[in-house]
Amino acid sequence: METKNNLLISTSPHIHSPISTTKIMWIVALCLLPAGVWGVFNFGINSLFIVLASVVSALLTEFIITRLLGRFTLLDGSAFLTGLLIGYNMPPDIPAFIPVLASVFAIAVVKQTFGGLGRNFMNPALAGRVFALFCWTEDMTRWSPSMLSASDAFTGATPLSQGPAEFLSKSGSYLDLFLGNISGCIGEVSVLLLLVGAAVLFLLRIITWEIPAAYIGTFIVFAWVFGGLTDGGGFFRGDVLFHTLSGGLMLGAFFMATDMVTSPLTRKGMIIFGVGCGFFTFIIRFLGGLPEGVSLAIILMNITVPLINKFSKPVKFGLVRDNNNEAGK
Repeated sequence: METKNNLLISTSPHIHSPISTTKIMWIVALCLLPAGVWGVFNFGINSLFIVLASVVSALLTEFIITRLLGRFTLLDGSAFLTGLLIGYNMPPDIPAFIPVLASVFAIAVVKQTFGGLGRNFMNPALAGRVFALFCWTEDMTRWSPSMLSASDAFTGATPLSQGPAEFLSKSGSYLDLFLGNISGCIGEVSVLLLLVGAAVLFLLRIITWEIPAAYIGTFIVFAWVFGGLTDGGGFFRGDVLFHTLSGGLMLGAFFMATDMVTSPLTRKGMIIFGVGCGFFTFIIRFLGGLPEGVSLAIILMNITVPLINKFSKPVKFGLVRDNNNEAGK
C-alpha cells in the first residue's frame, strides 16, 4: 500500500518542546490573575468591568476576523491574553470604549493584518495600549486613588507623576509600592504578585532570565547614576528602589518584553534586547514628556528584533567566521 507523507508547513522558530503555544498562553494568563484580582480589590469593581470589556472585545475581534478567513483560533489563548494585558494597562476609571477600541486595534491591525499569531512584528497588547495613550492621552493619564491607602494626602496621582520625594513624604512608602497600595494601571501596581506570577513562569521554563535581568538591571544602573539629576540630587543619587517598584516596569519586563514572537531568539540577542528596553525606559521616563516609558520602550525594541536576530545569529555548524566576519570552511 502506498503511503503519503504529509508535511506541515509553519512559521519559525521551529523549536521542539513538550509544552504547546496554547498551554503557554493560558499559563501566562493564569500567572497574571493574582495581580488582576489585587487591582480589582485595590480600585473597586469598575476596574473589573474595564478588564472584562478589553478581554471580550479582543475575543470578539479575533473570532470575527478568523471566521472570515475560515479559521478558529479563540482556544489558543492568545487573544484572551492580549485583551487581559490591555485591561491591566488601563487606569481603573477610564471610559470603557477606550479599552474596547484598544483591543480591536491590537487584534485587527497589529496581529491579524500581519497574518495572526506568530507573525506580528510588535506586541499587540502594547500596541493597543500606546494607541489608546496617543488617542486619548488625558483619559489615559487620569488616575483614581487606591481604596487601600490610609494617607489623607493621597490625591490619586501615580508615584511616578509625584516623584520619590513627594510620594515618600506625603503619600506612601516603599512597602506600599511593593504591595500595590498605590494609584496606577489596574494590573501593574502589585510588584509582589507580579513577581509571584513571574516565578511560576521561570519554574515552568516558559520565560528565561536574560530579558528581564538585562531590562531591569540596565534600568537600575541608569536610574542610579543619572536619576538623581532629575530628582534634585546629583550623579549616583537616584532612588533606585522607588523607580524600580513604580510604574509598569515589572509587568513589562516579565510578561510583555518576554513575548516569544516579538523578542530575539538567541541568548545574546535577548540580552541586547533587554538592555535596549532598559535604556529607552530610562530615557522616556526621566527625560520625556510622559512619567512612564515601558510600553514605548518595548515597542521600539520590538521593531529592532529582526536586526538583532541577524546580528546575534550563531555561525552554522561546521563553519568558522574569519576576521572579515564572513563564513568559510
